[in-house]
Amino acid sequence: MEVSVIRSSSQAKISKTELGCRDLRFCFGKSNDKNKIFSRKPNSVCFDSQISRFRKAGLRFTLKAVHSDPILESKSPATSKSLDRLRLFVGLPLDAVSDGNSVNHARAIGAGLKALKLLGVEGVELPVWWGVVENEMGKYDWSGYLAVAEMVQKAGLKLHVSLCFHASSQPRIPLPKWVTKIGESQSSIFFADRSGQHYQQCLSLAVDDLAVLDGKTPVQVYQGFCESFKSTFSPFMGSTITGISMGLGPDGELRYPSHHKPAKSGMITGVGEFQCYDTNMLNLLKQYAEANGNPLWGLGGPHDAPTYDQAPNSNSFFKDHGGSWESPYGDFFLSWYSSELVSHGNRLLSLASSIFGDTEVNVYGKVPLMHSWYKTRAHPSELTAGFYNTALRNGYEAVAEMFARNSCKIILPGMDLSDEHQPHDALSSPESLLAQIRTTCNKHRVEVAGQNLASGAPGGLEQIKKNMLGENPIDLFTYQRMGAYFFSPEHFPSFTEFVRSLSQPELHPDDLPSDEAEATESVQTSSDPNIHLQTA
Repeated sequence: MEVSVIRSSSQAKISKTELGCRDLRFCFGKSNDKNKIFSRKPNSVCFDSQISRFRKAGLRFTLKAVHSDPILESKSPATSKSLDRLRLFVGLPLDAVSDGNSVNHARAIGAGLKALKLLGVEGVELPVWWGVVENEMGKYDWSGYLAVAEMVQKAGLKLHVSLCFHASSQPRIPLPKWVTKIGESQSSIFFADRSGQHYQQCLSLAVDDLAVLDGKTPVQVYQGFCESFKSTFSPFMGSTITGISMGLGPDGELRYPSHHKPAKSGMITGVGEFQCYDTNMLNLLKQYAEANGNPLWGLGGPHDAPTYDQAPNSNSFFKDHGGSWESPYGDFFLSWYSSELVSHGNRLLSLASSIFGDTEVNVYGKVPLMHSWYKTRAHPSELTAGFYNTALRNGYEAVAEMFARNSCKIILPGMDLSDEHQPHDALSSPESLLAQIRTTCNKHRVEVAGQNLASGAPGGLEQIKKNMLGENPIDLFTYQRMGAYFFSPEHFPSFTEFVRSLSQPELHPDDLPSDEAEATESVQTSSDPNIHLQTA
């Protein structure tokens, strides 16, 4: 299977666009690992002189120049309004820019941008890492990200920027070195679980307003970062850059790192653990307990809660009937725990809104889809993550109100997940949770954008389309994420058909492939009717 650009047979010359797609086929290589970003190092990205080496590796190179009639578009009246306002983005690799602030896989990304433009994708999402930009406190190096912004602008695409104030394990992108050094002597700047283990990939929300970073508070440091970004990228704001996501916690999401330990092999996802045991969180809990006349309740988190990979009924706190979560103490603790998370989100989103409010970009924040155990009464995965959402109360009311107050939009991941493909024993319901959050956002007039969790989820593309074009269509969806698997024969043909289905909900009979072309899928990729992207 190969990716090629089909042009009219009357054209004898190979265009730059065709060269870009040829490069794309080489650069991304073959990968069966859906989590792998790129299979080749930046210094081994494909040049024409390397063709023979790729042939030896089993890679095929063909450039088709054959005639193809234009594909006729057909929109049904019922869906045209939804499609007109729909914007599709694709996430760039997490490590598009990393150590040394250089652009990784520059040739491959450039070719990928051309392919996405041809497909009709509106733009791309770029993760911008705190640990890459601010390696010295107050000194910012934006050179790599400026280079990517220029590439995106040149390709004629829009750019959504995600400001990442957390670290990444895979690919490895740490926090700024000077922050890590402070953490070595002051571990309380990080979250801690009941056993005292610290989560060192983002700062504890309890230090937001504490001068723990060489005399500055984290909020002040984030402010300096955002202001420098705004000043540096001002030529792109509102034209190329149309949206900015403010990092709010682990993986950029508004949540506690309650599930950072992966489930053991063959086991379903556990309930997670409360992250309230660092010194500063315990101080806040103590103050809250004393203010409410129950000082003994401020000594620590629930003693009868399960550990990371355990099921709800393995201990008494999350039991469906008679669990401690329904007790006065349970309500006290969960109210405090969730309110601290919402307050943290408010601090950072109000900061982002104040800085970017006079630009033409939209500000977003991401809220996770903690769907495991949703069919229980306690919803333990949501509780440990900081959302006081149970069968008895809507924990997303306060979250939606906070987003509305700051005029921010919500990004909801997991729009590729369906109930039928979840483990039965996990009592999970991503569809029900997503519907609940979207209904709550609609009530508070908070606009929702979507993301998928992983390329290749069973039935994922159809589920995404269902969520994009349902009763409450979203205006922006970001498909994650560009890389070796994204452009592989196992995935890319399905993605092109997915894009085609968004713009062509009803196919004209003339568009159906002939018997001779059943193995070929093509999608109109440009305003030029002679240009198509083909997977064969």
